[in-house]
Amino acid sequence: MSRYSISFQLYSSRLFPPIEAHLDYLAEVGYDALELWLPAYESNAADFRRRMDDTGLRCSGIHMPLAGLIKEPKKFFDYAHALGTTTLIPPYIPAADRSATADGWRRVGESLGAGAEAAKKEGLKVAWHNHDFEYHRLEDRSRPIDILLEAAGPDVDFEIDIGWVTRGWADPAQELQRYADRITTIQLKDTAPPGTALDEGWVPTGDGIIDWKALYPLFAKTRADVLVVEHDNPTDWKVLAKRSVDYIKALIA
Repeated sequence: MSRYSISFQLYSSRLFPPIEAHLDYLAEVGYDALELWLPAYESNAADFRRRMDDTGLRCSGIHMPLAGLIKEPKKFFDYAHALGTTTLIPPYIPAADRSATADGWRRVGESLGAGAEAAKKEGLKVAWHNHDFEYHRLEDRSRPIDILLEAAGPDVDFEIDIGWVTRGWADPAQELQRYADRITTIQLKDTAPPGTALDEGWVPTGDGIIDWKALYPLFAKTRADVLVVEHDNPTDWKVLAKRSVDYIKALIA
């Protein structure tokens, strides 16, 4: 039996509302869990939990704004408890708020560390989710991802998004090994060759340029037990969900 559960990030199907109607299909094609994004769970977390329970899906984590972790953590801790997850994942910093200096990224990491300390008291944990910009070198040639995770401290986990690592011109194999002791979730986001316009260049897992068969042995060296499917703008979310879960199940069999 595989150590991994397979989760679907509902951000992937947000353009095809109502997303509550997607749960039956996701369970039917073989997903174990959902990764939720704001505002999907905001209006009634308890009701969304009941809908997940009815389909046999669990919540593997919730994406949430970094500002929420800093300014109103109790609100998001309550969401996590209501949804039955222990993992809160700030996934993004808007372009206007991204620092061009190492000190700025260090402050981001320190904020994550403070949030993780508060979450720990509630039996929860915090994980950072990357995009490509954390791999773009600063003027001093340092990388935001390294500064952020070091400043955050060991209590902040890492949800590594392989697709965005690739688009950041970093080596996914090296990153999986570098942060093996921090990685608790792996997003198997796949990308078409650079310059592909359809669906913003994203494709179902296994249909792109990422060599998953080469990367898969490295997964076991991490702490990850959840593999997540995500796509920013699919033409057909059902095709994305089915092709991806089928590929991942064959990969980990």
